[in-house]
Amino acid sequence: MIASSEMNVVLVTGPSGAGRSTAINALEDLGYEPIDNLPISLLSRVADSAIMQKPLAIGIDIRNRDFSTHGVMDILEELSRREGLNTELLYLTCDAKVLQLRYSETRRRHPLAPAETPTIGIAREFDLLSPIKSRADILIDTSDMSPHDLRNDIAKWFATGKSQKLAVSLQSFSYKRGLPRSVDTLFDCRFLRNPYWEKGLRSHSGKSIFVKAYIQDDKRFEIFFAKTLDLIKYLLPAYVEEGKNHFSIGFGCTGGQHRSVAMVEILSEALVKEGWQVSVRHREMERN
Repeated sequence: MIASSEMNVVLVTGPSGAGRSTAINALEDLGYEPIDNLPISLLSRVADSAIMQKPLAIGIDIRNRDFSTHGVMDILEELSRREGLNTELLYLTCDAKVLQLRYSETRRRHPLAPAETPTIGIAREFDLLSPIKSRADILIDTSDMSPHDLRNDIAKWFATGKSQKLAVSLQSFSYKRGLPRSVDTLFDCRFLRNPYWEKGLRSHSGKSIFVKAYIQDDKRFEIFFAKTLDLIKYLLPAYVEEGKNHFSIGFGCTGGQHRSVAMVEILSEALVKEGWQVSVRHREMERN
């Protein structure tokens, strides 16, 4: 969290396909003014005009008209010396094989290898950006991230603090597919009876009123839910006092379709009634 007397400027860069556009959009949602593909030579003047206005999120791309490694390093040095200006470099990195897969899926040409394979362009870009990567204030590896995961990480790093409310994120997931990234607290729902074994409920998700009723009818549900809700209601104000602006809670079950989904849906309704700002994600349902 930056001091209120300082102007915040976040420079966002990284190899093509690593998630720069997603990061800039996420910063815009957090109250930053986004400027993408700005010529390096204009960065200094834009930073001057930004004083006392909204924080800035500036995308730097190898396709910028006057891009050069030395140019980026020089402007970073210049901005870092300015009083009243808090400049941070956010670098989004990604495994080369993952980037190759992303290019193959979109059939895009790499900007540094328009007539060659994306593999060659990716290698060239890694070399070109290496000095900038070493200068990064915040480094996020998006190799195993979905756009949703990246937005969550951006929110944790760059929330401006203008909102007094803690943003609560609830996520359902399947233990078979591994633990979710960037979750602060986990609860295991696998002890609740499983609607999957009921033929009439198997094809429905935990969003269904019938599935919810089936799970809530489990004699263990009421105590589990009450204690979980009490714990979360106790913790959230403490995290607000601690200065957190985002708190993520995961609920897991075997398949990530029924019990964990229902728990997230029921809990989100309860927290909204308590006045909390809640977002919901069902990871396995998104994959399907």
